Amino acid sequence: MTAYLMTEKLTKQRKAVDVLIENKLTFASDSAHLSIYDTYKNAQKVALHSSELLFCGMITGKKIMHVNDSDYHHAFLPQQSFVLAPEQGVLIDFPEASIAQPTTCLAIEISKEKISQVADALNIQQQISKDDFFQYTPQLVHTEHNQNTQSLLERMVGLFSENEQDRKYLIELSINELITRLLQQQSRDLLLANSQKPIIDCGFTHVLRHIKQNLSHPLDIDELCKIACMSRSKFYQQFKLAFGQSPAQWQQQLRLKLAHSQLQQGKSVSQICYELGFASPSHFSRLFKSAFGKPPKSMLMQVKNKLDKKCNNSLQ
Repeated sequence: MTAYLMTEKLTKQRKAVDVLIENKLTFASDSAHLSIYDTYKNAQKVALHSSELLFCGMITGKKIMHVNDSDYHHAFLPQQSFVLAPEQGVLIDFPEASIAQPTTCLAIEISKEKISQVADALNIQQQISKDDFFQYTPQLVHTEHNQNTQSLLERMVGLFSENEQDRKYLIELSINELITRLLQQQSRDLLLANSQKPIIDCGFTHVLRHIKQNLSHPLDIDELCKIACMSRSKFYQQFKLAFGQSPAQWQQQLRLKLAHSQLQQGKSVSQICYELGFASPSHFSRLFKSAFGKPPKSMLMQVKNKLDKKCNNSLQ
């Protein structure tokens, strides 16, 4: 699924084009604003800035994001999230935008107060210290959506753009869920970084390092429980709380990210499949297409075509 559900009413509103670059349609709630941006022409270095946290999700097309304060310059594609901290600016290139195929992005601006409220509520509910999992870190986050996040964003488009009964209450619930997923993402990024060079005394840093070092093997949950010094039930509960998914889903996400990287290097689909422990090429292809919107063979073909074109240009 590479596009969000758009109602007929919303589609008509988007067709009322005022500007060709970042044509903006905005809906507001008490603690957040949701905007849909359409760009209809190639453009470079278009500035985007917000005083609040900005959660972006690509719908169609491609952007190149430049964040100078973190020396970040990467492509932003459908089924990916890009989160900017408050006051963090970004410059955007639109290499593929056109009238026929606009580049479209969803952006949700969330107040700092709302993030703090959700983090505090989670810490109290789970009796977790503020120095532990749920504390917002003002840093750049760029990652692939999982199925739950994708479904949530589609639901939010409908909630913000339609005047349904209990709209205000339902929007607040969806914002709480989105913030929780962001906090989980930041927590796991922090722990994954620490698993390379542990600086936090937390069993999960060692668990994550063990999973990453054994990606081609089936998970041994009993071994992971021993590493984390937890019972089986507590391990599952705390892992899902921290990362928003099961250990098996976490391993699968790591495998798919590595597979994507290896395809970009021109490695064969079958070699990647078996080296990373997928059950079969067809199973690998289904999972990869679900995560990245296209099958691995198609992505590999694009990579090879780019390399051939680059080689031909260098010979001319």
